[in-house]
Amino acid sequence: MDTMSAQQRSALMSKIKAKDTKPELFVRRLLHAAGYRYLLHGHIPRGTCDRLRRQNPDIRLPGNKLPGSPDIVFAARKQVIFVNGCFWHLHSCAAGAHAPVANARFWAEKRSRTRERDAQNAETLRALGFSSLVLWECELAGPGALLHRMATFLGPPAGPREDRNR
Repeated sequence: MDTMSAQQRSALMSKIKAKDTKPELFVRRLLHAAGYRYLLHGHIPRGTCDRLRRQNPDIRLPGNKLPGSPDIVFAARKQVIFVNGCFWHLHSCAAGAHAPVANARFWAEKRSRTRERDAQNAETLRALGFSSLVLWECELAGPGALLHRMATFLGPPAGPREDRNR
C-alpha cells in the first residue's frame, strides 16, 4: 500500500539528479585514472560544432551540445559514452523491468518515450559520425571489466602532449 501523498512523492522524485550521478562519477573516475580526457554533458568545442553544422545542416545542435547530451564526450575521437539508469531508460535487467504500480500508465508511457528518444539520439549521433557506448547502471559492479570494455571501445588514451615550444 502506498503511504506517500502525491506531494511527498513529487518532492522525493524531484531530488533525483539527471547528471553527475554516482554511476556517472564512478565511470569518469575510472576513465580519468586510466589517462582519458573528456568533455561532459554533451558539450563539444565550438569549432567542432561549427564543422558539424556545416557538414550536417539538417541536424540541430543547440548550445554546442550533441543530441541526447551524452554523459562523456570524446570530441576528437567522435565517440561518446552514456551512463544510463536501468529504471529510467527501460533496461532489460530486473531494475529496468520493475514497473511502478502507482500511476502505472504514466510511468509506462514516460519510460517508453525515453527509450524512443534514446534510439533517435543514437541514430542522430551516427549521422554526425559519432559512435556511442551505453553503460547500464547494473553493469558497473566490476571496475576491471568495465575499464576493459571502455578501453576496447575508445582505444588507448592519448599520450602526453608534445612540448609546443620546441
